[in-house]
Amino acid sequence: MLTVIALTRLHISASFELKDGECIALQGPSGVGKSLLLRSIADLDPNEGTVKLDGTLREAMPAPLWRKQVTYLATEPGWWADTVQEHFSRWDYAIPLVERLGLPPSCGTWPIQRLSTGERQRLGLARALMLRSRVLLLDEPTSALDSKSTTNVESVIAECMSSGTSVVWSTHDSAQAHRVGSRLLVMSSGGRVEEHQP
Repeated sequence: MLTVIALTRLHISASFELKDGECIALQGPSGVGKSLLLRSIADLDPNEGTVKLDGTLREAMPAPLWRKQVTYLATEPGWWADTVQEHFSRWDYAIPLVERLGLPPSCGTWPIQRLSTGERQRLGLARALMLRSRVLLLDEPTSALDSKSTTNVESVIAECMSSGTSVVWSTHDSAQAHRVGSRLLVMSSGGRVEEHQP
C-alpha cells in the first residue's frame, strides 16, 4: 500500500492511500499541478510530507530503489540513446509487451527520431512496465493515442493491476477516468486534492 500524507510542494496539498491493485484517476485543469504531484510522490522534485510504501518511509530507501518501486511515467518519456532497443535491458523480453501495445518487434532497431509521439508513449510505457514496479504514476499515458491503442494500453495496465500493481492515472478524459479508476482525485486550481465519487 502506498500512503501519501500531507504531501506538499509549492501550492499543492494531497493526502491519500492507494491499495495494492487499485487505480486512482487524477483529474484537474491543465497547469494545476498534477504532474508535479506525481513527480513529488516519485521523489523526482523537492517536496515536504510523508510518503510510505508498505509502511516504509520513502527516505529510508535509496532514491533509485524507490523509483524502481514507485515509477513515474511522463507524458513524453525521455530518450538517451539512438535506437529503441538500447533503452531496454532485455529487448527480447520486451517484445511480447511491445506487440501487445500495437508495435512490431522490428521497432527495436528504429531510430528514436523516427518515432511518432504515440509510439514514444507506448514504448515509454513498455519500458516502465519492464521494471515490474509496485506503483505506477502515469501522466496522461494515452494523450497522443487513437482509440484502439488507448484500449490496448488500458487492457495491459488492468492486467498489471490484477497482479497487484497500484496505479495513479492522470487523465483529462473523464470517460477514461471512470473506466480505469475505482476512485477519483480532483485537483483544484488552488492545488488542493479532494476525493470525488467516480
